[in-house]
Amino acid sequence: MPNKNLTDALEDAEFELDEIAMQLADMLGAALHFAGVKEDKIPDAVDAYLKGLDEVFDDDEESAEMGFEEVIQVINSLKTTHKHLFR
Repeated sequence: MPNKNLTDALEDAEFELDEIAMQLADMLGAALHFAGVKEDKIPDAVDAYLKGLDEVFDDDEESAEMGFEEVIQVINSLKTTHKHLFR
């Protein structure tokens, strides 16, 4: 019986993580919208943003903790490298 409780708790935690990931993706989309990304290009901009993380921070382990300044830095980088996504 204790294993079932542990399994249930793990499944609940995984579900919560999935929900948080979806909320973060929505928030990134909103940030890109307000940065000037064309509505129909937001999915492309999200992909470019995720790839841009490695390009801007060169896989730096210390940059793993992203604050709002780092998010802005990546978005500003996208504005120069992916101009076609913006209005």
